[in-house]
Amino acid sequence: MSTSPAVAWAAADPYAAALRTGRGPLFLRRSDGWLLPLEVERWCARADPVDRAVLDRCEGAVLDVGCGPGRLVAELAARGRPVLGIDVSEAAVDHTGRLGGPALRRSVFEPLPGEGRWGTVLLMDGNVGIGGDPAALLDRVARLLCPGGLLIAETAGVDVDERSEVQVVDSADGRTGGGAFPWARVGTPALLRYARGWDRAGRWTAGGRRFVALRSRGAGSGTGTGSEPPNRTAVISGQRRRKPPATGPVA
Repeated sequence: MSTSPAVAWAAADPYAAALRTGRGPLFLRRSDGWLLPLEVERWCARADPVDRAVLDRCEGAVLDVGCGPGRLVAELAARGRPVLGIDVSEAAVDHTGRLGGPALRRSVFEPLPGEGRWGTVLLMDGNVGIGGDPAALLDRVARLLCPGGLLIAETAGVDVDERSEVQVVDSADGRTGGGAFPWARVGTPALLRYARGWDRAGRWTAGGRRFVALRSRGAGSGTGTGSEPPNRTAVISGQRRRKPPATGPVA
C-alpha cells in the first residue's frame, strides 16, 4: 500500500540531501525500475531566462505549487510581486526562505491561504504530476484561483499521459526515503484534454521546455489585484515564523 504523496515526498531523504548540496544525481524511480532524472542543479540555481519569461506572464498574487528550493519564489519576491511558495519538503521550504522567498510547508490538497483569490498559480518543473491525477489537480487549482485567474503549467517534453507509483532515489540502486507515491507525466496534448472548464491562454516551447497557460472561467479579468489579498496569518517554513518581504502575501 502506497504512502500519501505529501508524506512520502517529505520523507525522501535523498531529495533533502540533494537540496542541501545543490547537486544530484536524483531520480524518480518507477516500480519497473525506469528512472526519471530530476534537475537538481537547475532547480537550486537562480531563475534562468526561460523561468523569467514565464514569470513575466504572471498576474496578481502568485502561488508556486511545489516550489522546491525556491528560485521562482525568490525571483518574484525580488520583483515586488506578492508570492507564496508551498512544498511538502521542509528542506525545500527552508531553502526558499534563505533565498528571501516566503514559503509554507503544505500540500496543495490541504487548506491554503487565500483560496479563491490567487491571480496566478504555477505548476513548474513537472509539478502538474503532483498527486498522480491531473484532473483532480486542475480542479484543486481552479478553487485556488480568483475568477479568470491564470494557471501556468510546465508539461513533459514528450507527448505522454501516464500515472505510476514512484520513489525518490539518488542512483539506480541507491537509497530511498519514505514510501512510494503516485505521480503523473503529462504532455501538452494530454493536459489540454484534462482542462475541461478552462479557457486556453497559450502554449509555447522555450529552452527545450514546454508550457501551457490556462484561464479559469468566471467573472472579471482575473488579475487578482483588485480582490481581497490572500490570508496574512499563515505560518511559513514548517510552522516556524520567518519574516517575508513586505510585498509577500503572508506575514
